[in-house]
This record gives sequence, structure tokens and C-alpha cells, in this order.
Amino acid sequence: MSPAGSSVSARPTAAFFDLDKTIIARSSTFAFSKEFQAGGLISRGAVLRSAYAQFVYLVGGADHDQMEKMRQFMSQLCAGWDVQTVTDIVADTLHNIVDPLVYDEAVSLIEEHHAAGRDVIIVSTSGAEMVEPIGEMLGADHVVATRMEVSEGKYTGKIRFYAYAENKAKAINDLARKRGYDLSRCYAYSDSITDVTMLEAVGHPFAVNPDKDLRKVARERGWPVLVFERPVALGSRVKLPPAKPTLAALAIAGAAGLGAAIWVNARRARREHIGI
Repeated sequence: MSPAGSSVSARPTAAFFDLDKTIIARSSTFAFSKEFQAGGLISRGAVLRSAYAQFVYLVGGADHDQMEKMRQFMSQLCAGWDVQTVTDIVADTLHNIVDPLVYDEAVSLIEEHHAAGRDVIIVSTSGAEMVEPIGEMLGADHVVATRMEVSEGKYTGKIRFYAYAENKAKAINDLARKRGYDLSRCYAYSDSITDVTMLEAVGHPFAVNPDKDLRKVARERGWPVLVFERPVALGSRVKLPPAKPTLAALAIAGAAGLGAAIWVNARRARREHIGI
């Protein structure tokens, strides 16, 4: 039974999606690294380091310690960046970077959940300035993302809210209280073991392109495992809004944002949705 076929209840429901390797087939954190280099924000060495980080996740995932080190690296890297410069760079490149990288299967799920009357919420460790315009492109109703501290028009390098691990689950529960979601009837999708608490927060958790640890947990708990492997141009699926020059996209997210390179050993998607 598909999401669109679910019955309607008095309390609203939602579908919570991680971003990297769940909706898009590339690291949202580092997708803009070359553009930031061209704009004079980062060095060639930083670009190479971000490329290496993507490779590490691609071949086997990154553990908590590796992701924490990357969070610190990215936080320090962006200290002193001019917010308007970041805004301008991203406004010029967002569509070109994100458009060909969305998973067709994820877009279909988003459409099905909307058709069923559910809110669609992106929950990402990447920076809010980036996740919000991506969310708009995808038609999401809300986003939860990392928020950086800004002072006098520049990023300080400090993080106001880090949307990672348990903080994601807390944000979901806060939204549920605010909007009245019945979490027992809500859905969540993620690829990473660090999102177990987010998946546990809902009645219908799904592991998507899971790392080995999440795959083990999903097997033990009987959670469905989905494999997304068809990156397509988002513009071929939905009508994209025009780019907004006021939208910034700071690609800082610590390590949970590392996981969005294409899943090398992906199988054909098996979308058997238990309870949907």
C-alpha cells in the first residue's frame, strides 16, 4: 500500500527525510567547494580535503569520530566568510549543482507523501542557508538544518544549532508538539547510523542506501531497506522556482553531510513499504 493510499486521521502526519544519499546523490556539504575556491573563500587544499572526505564516505561511510573531525574542520574553515559573498556564489550555482543530482525514487516518495496529505520535512546536518533553497526546489514544507552564528555580516565559525544525531530527533519531537503530528503514524528516511534516533522517533522508519551499521540495525528491527540509484534532473520531475539571490548556502555540516555520493554497489530499488 503506497503513502497516497493511507487513510486520513484527525491529527496531521509528516514524512521526515535526511538529505544526503537519501534525496540527493552527492554530498550537499561539499558540492559547492569548487565554487567557493573560485570565489576566493577556500584554498585548493581545502577543496582536495573535501573531495577526500566524500571518497571516504563513498567507499565505506564515516564513523562518529571522523564526522566530528570534519565538523570542526568545516566550522573553522568558514570563520570570517562574508555572508553576502556566500549568498552570491550559491545563488549563481545552486540549480546547476543540485538539479542533476536528485534521486528519482526520492522525488516520487515526496510526491506520494504530499498526495497523502502529509507534510514533507527535510532534516539535514548541512547548513540551513543551503538546505532551505534545496527544500524549496523539492517542494518541502519545512527544513531542519544546522545554523551558523553570524556577526556583522560574517560567519564566526561557531554553530548555533547542530542538526546531528540526537538533535535531529529532538527537533522532530519539537515540531510534533508544535504542529500536532502523530509521530506513531509519521515516516522517516535516512542512510546513516547516526540518524537511528530520528528513525526511532516515528512509527514508519526506512533505511535508504544504508551504511553497514544502519543496515544491521534495520535487519535486527525489521525496518524496510530501500535502495535509491537513479539520479535525475530535478527539473525533469518538478517545476523549479526561480533562483533567489537572497538565498545563501553555506556548505558546512560536519560529517553527516558527507554521505551523498552515489551508492556504488546499489541494487535495483525494492520499495516494499511495510505499513504504508
